[in-house]
Amino acid sequence: MKRTAFVLAIALVLVSCATMQPPSQALVSRAVQAMGGPDALAGVKTLALKGTVRQWEPEQSMAAGGEMRFACESVFEAVTDVGSGATRIDWSRKFAYPAPRSFTFTEVVTPTAGYVAGIDSNGRTKQSLESNPPAHAMSGLRLAATQRELRRGSAVLLLEMHRNPDRVTAAGDVTVAGAAYPAVDYRVGDQTLTVMFDRATGLPARIRTLDYDNIWGDVTYDLVLSDWQAIDGVRVATTRKYELNGRVISETKIAGGKVNGAVASDLLAIPDAFKTGAAKPATGAVPYQWVIRRQFIGTYLDSDAPSYDTRATSGLRLVELAPGVHHVVGGSHHSLLVEMRDHLIVFDAPVTDWHSNWVLGAARTKFPGKPVKYVVLTHHHMDHAGGIRAYAAQGATLIVGKGNGEHFKRVLAAPFTRNPDLAARDLTRTWIVEVAERHVITDGQREVHAYRIDNPHADGLLIGYVPEARLGFATDIWSPGTPLPDKLNPGMAALVAGVKKAGISPARFAGGHGSVGEYEPLAALEGR
Repeated sequence: MKRTAFVLAIALVLVSCATMQPPSQALVSRAVQAMGGPDALAGVKTLALKGTVRQWEPEQSMAAGGEMRFACESVFEAVTDVGSGATRIDWSRKFAYPAPRSFTFTEVVTPTAGYVAGIDSNGRTKQSLESNPPAHAMSGLRLAATQRELRRGSAVLLLEMHRNPDRVTAAGDVTVAGAAYPAVDYRVGDQTLTVMFDRATGLPARIRTLDYDNIWGDVTYDLVLSDWQAIDGVRVATTRKYELNGRVISETKIAGGKVNGAVASDLLAIPDAFKTGAAKPATGAVPYQWVIRRQFIGTYLDSDAPSYDTRATSGLRLVELAPGVHHVVGGSHHSLLVEMRDHLIVFDAPVTDWHSNWVLGAARTKFPGKPVKYVVLTHHHMDHAGGIRAYAAQGATLIVGKGNGEHFKRVLAAPFTRNPDLAARDLTRTWIVEVAERHVITDGQREVHAYRIDNPHADGLLIGYVPEARLGFATDIWSPGTPLPDKLNPGMAALVAGVKKAGISPARFAGGHGSVGEYEPLAALEGR
């Protein structure tokens, strides 16, 4: 009897194992059923959605680590052809920051190329500027980032996962804000999406990627799904929030949609002139947060090098403005490099550590044996401080405006194992100096000054000054070399007031944007 019972038990176990789904696939199957079932999802040939989007940028705050800036609100209409994998999105975007303006444009995204018709950014590429009407092919970076987010938010993502169980693995429970979600990992190319499920409904609640942010290092980026509604038999999340390390930076509201409506083929076509030679989706170390969030504020330069337009220039370069004083130009963001007797000083660490590594390499070639000892950050915004880790790793002292020191201590203490340009290391011993009013660096021969000025752009903002060359350096409050307005705007007025308060007499200013401009014509606008 004992042997018979044992054999029966083994048989039952084998039958159970043969019929039971793995826990990870069971979660996926339940979600597919909750969204309408596999037949309904498989029957989706086209999907049209319309709605609104509100976006905030956390690293353009007035105070370092402070309240996020409201960046943009948009109205959109999107249509996807599931079979071809092509999506068209018609956008009307109204920006609040860095200046009020509106852009109306269209994106077409296919598996192999992307296209933008219209003006979508102040940071226009050479191709956009030369096209009439304005249009350009997407960079491989933007294409990859857009494809990832379209897949993440797709109504048929779970069906795709259901059909590819070999790419689905259990992720255990993932706890967010005190709530534990059963989760699975889904591998797509070189990306992993962690899908978390609502225990009660079985629907996907969060879809996470692990990104790298140039300020906060290793971050979580979650699409949070809620308010599920049926559209022609398929359940769709009509509220979609993106959270960056737990902070909501984007909220989409779906106002309506249609499954399997007719879609004219030409709506999803990329013109041959822009399809030929268009970039393929980038792979590897895509700077997703830079690509996505610079679009929030309408300043994204759609290029395969974040720092410069690959169609317009060969890259970054040094331009000598005075003996031992060089402007780092050739890109969208600039620095100033100043030679001292036995070391170097750099103003601003823009964009990424790749950009900073280029400057460090150029500095070693131009000034062998002279390390970068000081980095003066004009302010804390992500586009001008995103490359600070490369300098800290070289042992540079960080000089910041009053009130910003603690912020950068936290930044440099954040893990950055996903940084594509710098190996992880301990940067918490970086020396940080705060400037209350004025800070002078001298080697006994040359002086370099930093002044904190009141301004409408960022608390603790600094301007630089090299007295020997009568050269100033300013970022964002004035872009030297661009046409002057009829009267001073608030940023320019702050610079003129700051120069007066400092008691300095600059002949020229170099800019973190723009080029180099004479100071006197700017100062002459005061009072107009």
